[in-house]
Amino acid sequence: MMGEYKNVFVYIETERGRAKHVGLELLTPAGELAAARGEKVVGVVIGDDVKAVAKDVIAYGADEVLLVEGPEYRDYTTDGYANVITRLVEKHQPSVLLIGATNNGRDFGPRVACRLQVGMTADVTELRIDETSGCVAWTKPGYGDALMAVILCPDTWPQMGTVRPGVFQKRKPDPNRTGEIITETIPTPTREIRTKLVELIQTSTGAQVNLEEAEVIVAGGRGLGKAENFSCLEELAAVLGGAVGASRAATDAGWISHAHLIGQTGKTVAPRLYIACGISGAVQHTAGILASDTIVAINQDPNAQIFDVAHYGIVGDLVEVIPALVKELKEKEKEIPAPPPAVKK
Repeated sequence: MMGEYKNVFVYIETERGRAKHVGLELLTPAGELAAARGEKVVGVVIGDDVKAVAKDVIAYGADEVLLVEGPEYRDYTTDGYANVITRLVEKHQPSVLLIGATNNGRDFGPRVACRLQVGMTADVTELRIDETSGCVAWTKPGYGDALMAVILCPDTWPQMGTVRPGVFQKRKPDPNRTGEIITETIPTPTREIRTKLVELIQTSTGAQVNLEEAEVIVAGGRGLGKAENFSCLEELAAVLGGAVGASRAATDAGWISHAHLIGQTGKTVAPRLYIACGISGAVQHTAGILASDTIVAINQDPNAQIFDVAHYGIVGDLVEVIPALVKELKEKEKEIPAPPPAVKK
């Protein structure tokens, strides 16, 4: 049965006509799997007016792109997107299907697996080809990240899994790469789409929470003491051009919405800079931040676990430390010379 299936499919999630990072990240391991099997990497793009995304997918490493467009796909729906993915897999029979473990991916992935009657491994952090079976060996954390399980699904194809955002690095895009973009026509009747997006409601801060794609994240935990102290984190994040995150202790206390939750039961992030403020460093939280380039921890407890994973640590009262950081950063900002005025030609 294995020989009947060929090529590695990567679902490229889009939002408002742009590719989200996770799909582009998955093109990296997809390339490794495809090379090991002597196959091609095929990106799957679904939406309305998303041809530009298809070109980006080629630049980031796909050999081909399957493009499905239609007004019914302007916004994500479980029924519409599950229908498209299922029909593409049935037609093209890929050997592997990779989906980002985002809210949307976790929603339609199991539905597609059920329709195809195949196994699916969820929340994967590592993958490779098993030399003995030729299957994908999916590695995922379990028991609060206390152990790592390796899962094989040798009896059903395609091999299918959802992969945590932020665990793989995107390739540097090559605008000169060429690849075929194949337009597929797969309508989904309106009567089959049982849900629709009525309104996009922004968070109380006036902006959507997009932690998975943030370059800088300032996160707070139980050590903040009260909800009001998140204001100083917001100020620091604003100065750095970043987003605000939180540990489960802070969200469970109602100090900030669960949309900001980072960790095993929240978002997995990979910013260039992660500042953990008043976060103890339990494995459930650190599981979601280990892919960060630089981790800075601010905590009054010199023995806090967060210092074990931090690259830099500050032992002190965050209510004093953070305003001092903000003041220093603003002073440095003033010292940067303004760019010269544009010269009219």
